[in-house]
Amino acid sequence: MIPMGWHGHLELHYRRQGARTIALDRHDGPLRVLQRLYPEGEGICHHVLVHPPGGIVGGDTLAVDVRQDPGTHAVITTPSATRFYRSAGPVAVQQVRAHVAQDARLEWLPLESIAYNACQARNELHFDLAPGAQMLGWDMLALGLPAAGLAFEQGCVTQHVEWPGVWLERGHLDARDTLLLDSPVGLAGQRVMGTVWLATGSAWPAAQRAELLELTRTHIAASPLAARVGVTSPNERLIVCRSLAPMVEPVFALWQSIRALWRQQAWGLAPVAPRIWAM
Repeated sequence: MIPMGWHGHLELHYRRQGARTIALDRHDGPLRVLQRLYPEGEGICHHVLVHPPGGIVGGDTLAVDVRQDPGTHAVITTPSATRFYRSAGPVAVQQVRAHVAQDARLEWLPLESIAYNACQARNELHFDLAPGAQMLGWDMLALGLPAAGLAFEQGCVTQHVEWPGVWLERGHLDARDTLLLDSPVGLAGQRVMGTVWLATGSAWPAAQRAELLELTRTHIAASPLAARVGVTSPNERLIVCRSLAPMVEPVFALWQSIRALWRQQAWGLAPVAPRIWAM
């Protein structure tokens, strides 16, 4: 039997070559990476992942494996939203696995995922951090196309984030579950949800962790989304910020500003954004 759908697999291996972070990539199927870019110097490699078909339908599987050697720094993003299209039954899967070695840094910064009406989607991120490794990542999900008035009335999306032994989240959003989608203790009628996190393979000193939390809360308080944003630190190796909104744009803007804050405070780096975001 011929398997249904597209099956794309991309392997990214980051390693040091002197002071430079270089990347070796291998792909199979409709998943590619653009050339290495160094807008902030040789030590930090910026990459843009592209998926020429433009969307994921039922039966498609896209898998990305990221492996970082010690001391590397990778910034990975996408040029546009990931679109989960309508399905007659089969599930569309996007799965990312990242292994970040000692003293390496990963910034996983994709643009939003859009769950079209009647999609069947599963979006997974698995990562592990060696001692001294750090990761700054985010996720944004839009249910339907709010700006176009196209509601998410059928279908479901499963979101899964896992850092073994430290953090595990699994959310199942079913369009028929109006209690979850519309209740004040659920999504409160909002159709965009986002998460941004800063994770470290070695525990932060208590004072640094407290300072990061306080600075983030002060920053959020000045945001137009302040009433629908919260930040917490569930353990000594993780800071997580979440938001609900009617549209993607204000969440993306807030996440960019929080990334800038965390980069400066935790890493002493300027807020250099991937060039693709300005196009």
